[in-house]
Amino acid sequence: MVKIQWVLLGFPRILRINVQTKWTRFKIALNTLFYNDFMSWGYACDIMMEPICWFVENFTAVLGPILVIMVSTLSVAIVYIAYYIGLPYWWEKSPLSTILLLLVGNWLLINVCFHYYMGVNVPAGYPPQGGLIPEAVSICKKCIKPKPPRTHHCSICNRCVLKMDHHCPWLNNCVGHNNHRHFFQYMAFTVTGIVFIMIFGVEIAYKDFFIDQDIELDGHPVRINNSEIIHMTESMDHLNSSELAAIAQKAVETREKEWRRRMILFAALICVATFAALGALSWWHAGLITRGETSIEARINSTESAKYKALNREYCNPYDFGPRRNWIIFLGLEGRSWRHVLFPSTHAPRGNGLTWETVDHRFPY
Repeated sequence: MVKIQWVLLGFPRILRINVQTKWTRFKIALNTLFYNDFMSWGYACDIMMEPICWFVENFTAVLGPILVIMVSTLSVAIVYIAYYIGLPYWWEKSPLSTILLLLVGNWLLINVCFHYYMGVNVPAGYPPQGGLIPEAVSICKKCIKPKPPRTHHCSICNRCVLKMDHHCPWLNNCVGHNNHRHFFQYMAFTVTGIVFIMIFGVEIAYKDFFIDQDIELDGHPVRINNSEIIHMTESMDHLNSSELAAIAQKAVETREKEWRRRMILFAALICVATFAALGALSWWHAGLITRGETSIEARINSTESAKYKALNREYCNPYDFGPRRNWIIFLGLEGRSWRHVLFPSTHAPRGNGLTWETVDHRFPY
């Protein structure tokens, strides 16, 4: 009896030792399969990211044309709804205001279409093939060729891109030295245009959804005839031809109103979603431009800043000339007026993208 009690009391300890032993042996076996001198968490994460990288490299190029068609189709749909619903409403309310709205709206529309077309069709800029590069900072591991400053390799385009920011699937193109301005201006004008549509469309939506409601009594549809509410009956044999025509016209108007509401709801959903996504992206890129860096350089500068901070030193971005000057460089406004930003312009960016002045050089104006 005493022996049985001793065994029962010691069972939890024996079980724990057995589990710990088996877990230790399992870890040793697992480590013998995967362990090597170069193993690290960074290397393991890179291995786990390989399927995602493979998908991006192989399918982004295929999805690019589809996304361009999608953006174009949605843009045409929103513009059509704005003209089909908004133009008659505002013209009836105030012709003078409508003319002003048409001027502003079409100015935004022309800029959106122009900069999107340029962002899609203008090459980002590439190092010369077989030519001499004035300055090289490293050798591209993929191209096995010298890389100029601020140049990075795009795995989707499979080539190095001058002042690469990122590969944009919505443009089906890389965003780099030659088309970075068009990419940002497209986003800025699109967000402004969406805000314009929402401001002057909210009144229409409120009127259609909350004021102009169909009247119903006791669950039965009714029709209104000279301020008199007449119940619709199941049988309409007693109605004359003019009343039947009025009922048919009312049915057509009801269907048109339903389609109007669906179009307004569709436009509202697209505008709100685009404003949230593209507005946040535009704000982020505006911050990058203010600091004189691209999205790739933002990661590099963040890493370098952390290294310098650990050494009690301060890292300085060599391409940051101050907010005002950074914007002038980015928009290519040296010797140009703001007309080249407010209206479509094909002016080229400053420099050739192969060499870059830094804060250590004098920057002439």
